[in-house]
Amino acid sequence: MSFHDDEPTDLGLSGQSKLESFLFSCELSSKVPFYTFQGDEEEDLEHFLELRTVCLGDGAKEESNVVEVTAMNHQGKTTSVPIANLHIGCLPMVSLGEFELKAPVTIRLKAGSGPVNVSGLHLIASNVEDSDLSDDDDDDEEEEEEITPIKPAKKKLKQ
Repeated sequence: MSFHDDEPTDLGLSGQSKLESFLFSCELSSKVPFYTFQGDEEEDLEHFLELRTVCLGDGAKEESNVVEVTAMNHQGKTTSVPIANLHIGCLPMVSLGEFELKAPVTIRLKAGSGPVNVSGLHLIASNVEDSDLSDDDDDDEEEEEEITPIKPAKKKLKQ
């Protein structure tokens, strides 16, 4: 699944950015207790992980399953934070909204045996050059010229 945002956005990067979005999912269990999300090493791309839901998978036991995320904070230090404490009897799923983290991010099953499914979006921000922006503007102007205006319908008079 891919989503293209044609409008350049400013994500705090230098200049304008183009944002692409892809579906993300991983499963944590006692066999695979962690997953590390890393973006490509290209210089002009920034990778973000936007977590949306954490839920217990089929076959989860009657136990607490604690999921934590490890990522960089605003000071550049690695920080671990629990984001969900799931239990099949009372809280099998948590919605995180749009919990956005910059890569690299490690998601770990801190307690329990799972399976726990984590899903969200992999966001890729790339710098858009001014020449790219001006080309897009020219295309929009051409499309606008081709569209003819719609005239309102005439009202019938009662006799």
